[in-house]
Amino acid sequence: MHTRLLIIDPQNDFCDIEGAALPVAGANQDLQRLARFIGANAERINRITVTLDSHASVAVERTTFWLGSDGQPVAPFTVITAADVIAGDYRPRDAGLTDQVVAMLEQLAAAGKGCMVVWPVHCVTGTWGHNIQSDVARSLAAWEMTHQRAVTKVLKGEYPLTEHFGVFEADAPLPSVPSTQFNTALASSLADGADLIAIAGQASSHCVAASYDQFMRFLARSPAFAPQVVLLRDCMSPVPGFEQLADGLFERAVATGTRVMTADEFRQFIS
Repeated sequence: MHTRLLIIDPQNDFCDIEGAALPVAGANQDLQRLARFIGANAERINRITVTLDSHASVAVERTTFWLGSDGQPVAPFTVITAADVIAGDYRPRDAGLTDQVVAMLEQLAAAGKGCMVVWPVHCVTGTWGHNIQSDVARSLAAWEMTHQRAVTKVLKGEYPLTEHFGVFEADAPLPSVPSTQFNTALASSLADGADLIAIAGQASSHCVAASYDQFMRFLARSPAFAPQVVLLRDCMSPVPGFEQLADGLFERAVATGTRVMTADEFRQFIS
């Protein structure tokens, strides 16, 4: 059985540890559990792909980009729509980007996403917060030693004028920016020859959910690929306040035949 593991954003800034910019309750234990699973099952896992949320310190989805109507910085978790920007309730610090930002927010609304959440600055490329959580990092190094080949690492979110939750495609893809378009090569490489693809990482409410949905849409229109997809439920947690989004992920998964398992259940499944 050819088993693959897709780990979404297992980074310090999402862990509930000292110094994290956007801590997700339970994330550090999730990743410790995942690291133990990788260590105990390295020979049964044929390929590992890790995604890394990768941003500049200033980008459209973070507090450093925005001002309120009073000229003051916006608070984390502020919700912004195109109508808010048009009305002057919020504005980019760089006024020259207003038209592009309004177009992006209108694109989100047309896609049924409605609005954008402004996040604390997190996962700035090259910083401690961008790094892979230490237990997972050690387990990946051990896996590489066992298999004598590299874990695949994929950066996402580098284009600063759209959110990029899912690894395969930005929330508001632009034809002129290839990195925001659907990454067919990545999806194909994950699915080609795979019997099982297990998904873990952070956060279940956002980046895991978006990546899962994008991948399942790809599989639905690509009948040549038919791997069984598994969500490792105890190796992911939701951003606090967004638990209903994670609940929705698991409901969609069960409805479409995706297995939802704990790491221990999955270990027994592949043994």
